[in-house]
Amino acid sequence: MLTMNYAQLVTAIEEYTETSETTFVSQIPNFVQLAEERIYNTVDLPSLRKNVTGTLTIANPYLSAPGDFLSVYSLAVINDDGEYEYLLNKDVNFIRQAYTQPTDTGIPKYYAIFGPNSSSITELSFILGPTPDGEYLVELHYFYYPESIVTASTSWIGDNFESALLYGALREAVIFQKGEQDMVAYYEKMYMESLGLLKNLGDGKLRRDAYRSGQIRLPVK
Repeated sequence: MLTMNYAQLVTAIEEYTETSETTFVSQIPNFVQLAEERIYNTVDLPSLRKNVTGTLTIANPYLSAPGDFLSVYSLAVINDDGEYEYLLNKDVNFIRQAYTQPTDTGIPKYYAIFGPNSSSITELSFILGPTPDGEYLVELHYFYYPESIVTASTSWIGDNFESALLYGALREAVIFQKGEQDMVAYYEKMYMESLGLLKNLGDGKLRRDAYRSGQIRLPVK
């Protein structure tokens, strides 16, 4: 299996496009990061998941999201017996109507994305219902963008599925070059083929095992 770090990726992009022109090379980080963003929003991979724990503040219905938070997989309150009680995702309006007063307290059962938190308009917060009646431990399982291969030098995608990253970046590169439509279409096709294989891994094989789901079988012709 091939692996590809950032230096190797840059070299490959220059060789495939047959140019080392200064302006083009300066844009390669953008090509790569755009490709990463497309991949990360198309395939659900374990490397895009993160767990954090925190503590709810008594009488405070709000909980700040992590700075790299993008979306929720699950939010759970851990009770005094160490048991996980998973909260149900609702709309803000539901929580406001179900618990009309901040003094409606108890162990939270619901949560909603509330909006920017009070300290930063760029970071989000949750609203909980009912308002916590104690300082409960919570665990958030969430989707985030891992550090780009551009700054980290290596990444899970580069180590395990470099074809999707390479063809995704080449697609962006050819568009930047205002290349012929047939070349754009070619790299889009190669990217989609690689992405299909990656989806087979991320949304398929990594979500099953032979004991639970049985081995994959193809019909005999």
